[in-house]
Amino acid sequence: MLLYDMIKAPNPRRVRIFLAEKAIEVPRVEVDIPGGGNMAPDYLAINPRGIVPTLMLDDGRILDESIAICRYFEALHPEPNLFGRDPYEIAQIESWQRQCEFEGIFSVAGIFRNVTPAFANRGGAGNVPALAQSADIAERSRAMTLHFFNRLNARLATSRYIAGDRYTVADITALVAVDFAKWVRITIPDAHDHSKRWYAEVSARPSARA
Repeated sequence: MLLYDMIKAPNPRRVRIFLAEKAIEVPRVEVDIPGGGNMAPDYLAINPRGIVPTLMLDDGRILDESIAICRYFEALHPEPNLFGRDPYEIAQIESWQRQCEFEGIFSVAGIFRNVTPAFANRGGAGNVPALAQSADIAERSRAMTLHFFNRLNARLATSRYIAGDRYTVADITALVAVDFAKWVRITIPDAHDHSKRWYAEVSARPSARA
């Protein structure tokens, strides 16, 4: 197998943290997204969508989307379990993972792609039509990111981890969202003690350095 990666990008990091939690080693190839490496003909021949991460299986088949890749490895290596053990827990983890993805990572991306000079005319991810940067989208995304931080702290007031009493893929997505927000100068507010407690714990895990 081969994982097409970018060390600084948030979605590839989700996969690396997941693999580290399971102690799985996969050879990686770095793709320079800011430099347009994901839009180069040789990469588009591998993944016409031009997104990262992409997993190439030994037989040449391709998987993309970070959570889909994580699910593939969860099926191959069920322990430690990160997606849920019973129907309710599976649904709960899925719900919180999606909330942290849509309200967290996507909101931060809405700011980042609309204020970062290297992404001028690249408002969408991957091989999509040229989209001009928008100050309005950046501002709406900032409001949603702050809303995400408020919801995160409220959730962690009643739960040790994002989806319950143990670490799961939902915590991986939330951690990546929080760290990604630093790129646009948004950090956990001083008054958010519950989020700070959680962040200190999950960011201290060895996998967080993957």
